[in-house]
Amino acid sequence: MKFFMCLILFLFILGLVGVASNPSPFFAALGLVVVSGAGCVMLMGHGGSFLSLILFLIYLGGMLVVFAYSAALAAEPYPKGWWNRSVMSYVLVYVVGVVLISSFFWEAWYGSPWGVVDEYGVFSVFRGDMGGVSFVYSSGGWMLLISTWALLLALFVVLELTRGLSRGALRAV
Repeated sequence: MKFFMCLILFLFILGLVGVASNPSPFFAALGLVVVSGAGCVMLMGHGGSFLSLILFLIYLGGMLVVFAYSAALAAEPYPKGWWNRSVMSYVLVYVVGVVLISSFFWEAWYGSPWGVVDEYGVFSVFRGDMGGVSFVYSSGGWMLLISTWALLLALFVVLELTRGLSRGALRAV
């Protein structure tokens, strides 16, 4: 399980580097999907399976909207990929930066225990996230409703901001 979590952390860092190098909206959206998937798998590995499922669905819905608008507004006939020379230089700088920063903290990370919730399943009666499920359906429901309305309002604000001189979001750039 420790190897699997290290692999997921590696995918998380690799996705962050893919988003930070910013080659094109198409490839940056793929990096965001990798980051959100790896983050939700990490959360699921530490006992939050319901929360990770909800966050993954929200992330994918939000990223679908962001990807549609960024692809419509920045339509490039030949987008730059990760193997382009200028983008690869950014990727190498970010990877070297991550390796240098992690080398300073390697001793503290290497000795720390990584206990995962499912490994201690014999000694527990409930899953680790059952308290969160009951909280969402009892007193957290109002907060969920308010958050939904806030996200809907933010979507309309983004639509109005990208409309631009009454020509619509889908226009020839």
